[in-house]
Parts: sequence; structure tokens; C-alpha cells
Amino acid sequence: MAEYVYKSLKGRRYLIVIDDIWSTSAWDDVRNIFPDDKNGSRIMLTTRLSDVASYASSGGLLHEMKFMDGNHSWNLLKQKVFLDGQDCPAELDNIGKEIARCCRGLPLAVVLVAGVLSTIDKIQSSWEIIAENVNSVVDRPLDQILSLSYTLLPHHLRPCFLFMGGFPEDHDIHVWRLVKLWVAEGFLKRENGHKSMEVEAEEYLEDLVRRSLVLVTSRKSNGKIKRCSLHDLVRDLCVRKAREEKFLLTGKYVLPNGRIDLRRVSIGHCCEDEIWSSTIRTILCFPTFLEGSSLSFLVSFRLLRVLDILYDSYVSLPHQVFELFHLRYLALAFTDKIPSAISNLENLQTLIVRSRVGHRLYTAYPSYLPLEIWRMLQLTHLVLPGRYRLLNLADKSSFPLVNLQTLSVIASPVGSRRILEMIPNLKKLGIICHRNEEHHDLHNLVNLHQLEKLRIIAFGSFSWQGRYPSFPTTLKKLSLVGGQLPWNGMSIVDSLLNLEVLKLRDFACDGDTWETNNGGFPQLKFLLIDGSYLQDWITESIHFPRLKCLVLHACPSLTQIPDCFGEIPTLELIEVDTMNEALVNSAKQIQEDQQSYGNDDLQVRCVHY
Repeated sequence: MAEYVYKSLKGRRYLIVIDDIWSTSAWDDVRNIFPDDKNGSRIMLTTRLSDVASYASSGGLLHEMKFMDGNHSWNLLKQKVFLDGQDCPAELDNIGKEIARCCRGLPLAVVLVAGVLSTIDKIQSSWEIIAENVNSVVDRPLDQILSLSYTLLPHHLRPCFLFMGGFPEDHDIHVWRLVKLWVAEGFLKRENGHKSMEVEAEEYLEDLVRRSLVLVTSRKSNGKIKRCSLHDLVRDLCVRKAREEKFLLTGKYVLPNGRIDLRRVSIGHCCEDEIWSSTIRTILCFPTFLEGSSLSFLVSFRLLRVLDILYDSYVSLPHQVFELFHLRYLALAFTDKIPSAISNLENLQTLIVRSRVGHRLYTAYPSYLPLEIWRMLQLTHLVLPGRYRLLNLADKSSFPLVNLQTLSVIASPVGSRRILEMIPNLKKLGIICHRNEEHHDLHNLVNLHQLEKLRIIAFGSFSWQGRYPSFPTTLKKLSLVGGQLPWNGMSIVDSLLNLEVLKLRDFACDGDTWETNNGGFPQLKFLLIDGSYLQDWITESIHFPRLKCLVLHACPSLTQIPDCFGEIPTLELIEVDTMNEALVNSAKQIQEDQQSYGNDDLQVRCVHY
């Protein structure tokens, strides 16, 4: 057959469409069947795997299919139902659009429904029946197609994918939280000892995205995934497979009582006396779950490893929590102090505390974390709402928290030498500074030799007043919020050789002129200025040699972006808010100038602010 196809196409100009290629090896098997006579012939293939698409395109452009909007879905539906140029009756217009909307942007779903509509009377009552039963029309054939994606998943990705079915429908999943949950569950293979488990988890997620099973809803300034979600149909598959494999049970109302084969549950709402199963290791809870509960039911879950009740609020931590010796991950919201009994959780790796809804994130009167926090040697991530301080250790009897990588957001002072000695491997730090006396506290940050991400928030009366902090050269991301650091003080920042992301918010810098220096910002890729009275920006393109994205929001006094930004070869995007018309025109002028030189890669985005 291969020889026949080759001879039939030899010397002819052809267009071949190959649908649903699943591997690079499959492409290698068929590509040589088609002769390349340099005559303009083309091969078009579809695949769910971005790796396969990149491999087959040999570096060419890829067309990534998007979900159809309502209008496109309706137009396709009409095209398939009303053949030979027939018009759609006016009385079917509204119900037809509703049917198209129920297909959730999937062309195949539209085609399947259109096939059914073509066989019934084209009257409103008949179409209303279909509108009420769209799922029954499309679910089975689509499920068979999607099931193949799951069947071909590598085994190490399956638990990660099934776990995502525990989040509610249409839920925007924060990746920082998902990654920590995967780590606590023990899903990571840890094949490469040089990578952290969090980095490996992010790679797992990117793999699921490449396989078209997970949707990216937003990315960070460094290009990594910030939030993601599952399409409704993919989530349905995920939930069903998780239930079939006794991996996770997702319940909207009631958790079956007395099940002895459950390991993980995700609950939307139930009463505490409806929950019982000694085998459960993971409980995920979402809004309206156990509202007002005392959490006394937790005494039944001695083997619990993961407890996430971040969406429910408690005045204080119930004592039952501190009896869960095996807990690795705890996330919840409450307003009281963290008690010393927290140290009973010797295996805890991640502690996430959020303020209750309606309570201020920051306060001028922070409370102290218990001294016993220094006994939690397994603690890796401590995520707080900004109203807690660390107590200084009076002696050196405690061991350093060598596993602690995240401490955010903590109230200053945090930079005493003794405290920094106790957190030597910290990679991410968020600090709230309340008083001007805390300046000296920030000079010691230079001793955090593993620190990669730093956020400093000025609160209350704090301002830099010409006293500048010292930053470790390992920093890759720096965010300054408030504080009015003079623009000439940016010399302490532009010399950071590894800095890739710089965010200046809420008048982080003070003054009307910023003159940058030669040799500054050698690795900076993303620059955000959000809230500033900057008027004159004196710079050169060589001062930002690797900049990819420039974002300027709420800069009413800045009327022009320096023309030299157009000369930065790596620049891909300039984003400005529409409130500053002069800045919008300046950005567009830079774009037009670059287009006249043949550079069509620079994009300008104007956003409402």
C-alpha cells in the first residue's frame, strides 16, 4: 500500500490531511510515503499532542485550535443542519443558539448534535427536546474519544490528572496550590535529584497541557502556568475514571457513610455526622462545606495526610487538627493565633493560613507565631496572610529549618541574623514592613543565598527614606509594593545579575525622573510599573538587553515611552492602560516604527484599568 501511494503521488501536486496522529513514531512511519518533489505539495495533520505537532512541523508555525464561541458554534450548526443554502426558520433561532451553546465550544459536539437535528422535524418543540438532552447526544461518543487520551497517559501522570477532578466544575485552579497538593500526595517520581519536587510537578502539568487535557487560563510573567482548569467534558471523564479506579470520590452533597475503600474525597456540602471512613487520606472541601462546623469529625481520620478547607472560615483552629499526626498538607482560614500545638504535626510540609472573608489581610498589630514553629523540621512551605511575626530564638538549641523554601507573607522584622540562620535554604520570601525602624532588618537579606523570589510590601508609615536594603544576587523575581524608594535608588536593583522579573506597584518608587545605568538589568525579561508619578524616563536599549515584556499601568505623568525600547531585539509586548492616551499613542508609534523596519513581532496591548 505504501508503494502504491508513493507512485500514485509521484510528480503530482497534492494536499494530504491526516487526522489524529498520536506519536512522533507514527509520523515517521507515514511521512516517507509521500514524495517531496518541491512542487508546493502540502501535508496537514491534526494531533492532541503539541510535542508531535512541533516535531512534524520541523520548526514551522503551529495552529493551535481554540474553542469556538457561541456565534461560530451556531454558524457551524446551521451549516450542518440546513443544507443546500436553506435558511433557518426564525422560530428556531433562539433555541438553536442555546443548543449550540450547550456544545461547549467543541466542533465535534456541534457536528454530533447537528446529525440528530437533521433527522427530526424542524419545529421548535422538537428542538427543545434536543436542547434538554444535548449531553446524552454527545457524551458517549465524545467520552470514547477522550478516554483514549487517558488510556495513552503515562502512568506517572495519571494520578495527577485524576486528582484534578476533585476541584469543582469551572474552577480556576491555582497552580501553586495544586503543585503543593501533588507533592503532599506523593505523586512525583523524583527521577532527577537536582530538581525540586515543585519544579517536577510543574513539568508534569505542562505535559498534561501539551496532551490537551488541561487548559491554561493564565500564565505568570516568567511564562510558567499560573492558573489552569479542565473543560467540562474532560472533568466528567476525570471524575468517572477516578471513581472507577477508587482513586477519588467527588460528591456534591453527601459522602457515603462507612465506605472502607475510599482514599480521597472532595466534598461540596454535607453535615459532619455524614462523614466517616477510616481509610480516607485526603479531604478537599469547597464553598458551603461544613459551614459553622466544629470539625470534631476529624477524630475519625487518624491517617489523614491532606486536609484542605481553605474555603471555610473558623475563629480558631479546632484541637482535633493537632491530633492528625500524619498530616503533610493543611490549608484553612481562621482569625485567631496559631497555637503552640501546631508543632504536634511533625510530618507537616505545607501550612497555608488564609484570613477569613471580610477580614483585613494586613494589620498594624501583628501577632507572633509560636516558638514551637521552629521544631517543625519537615516544614517546606509556610503561607500566611501577613499578620504574623516570627519570634527570635533566644538560644541555639533548635535545628535550622533546612527544608523551608517558602515563607510568605510574614510581618517584619524577619531579617535578624539569628532568624536567617534558621531558614538558610529559603527560596521565596514575602515581607510586610510596618515602621521605619525596620530598615536595618532588610540589610541582612543578602545572607539568604538561595533566595529567588522576594516581595516587600510597605504598610502603614513605612517608607525607604533614602535607606536601601541589600538583596542577594540569586534573586530572579523582585516585587516592591509601596515604600517610595527614590528612582536613583534603583541602582541596588539593576545590579542583580540574575533578576528576570521586576514589579513596582503602588508608588514603589518616588520622583519624576528615572535615569538607568550602563550594564544594568542584564537578565531582566519582565518589567511592570503600576502606580507612579514618573515623568521622564532616560534610558537606552542596552540597559534592558533581554527585556521581553514592558507593562505600564497608572502612570498618568508619563507621556512617552523612550523610543529606544523599539530597538530591544527581544521585546515582544508593550502593555499600557487606556486611561493614558498619550502613552497608548507612544506605544503604537513604536510598534509602527518597528513594522516599517520589517519587525512584525512586537505587539501592543491596551487594557482597561
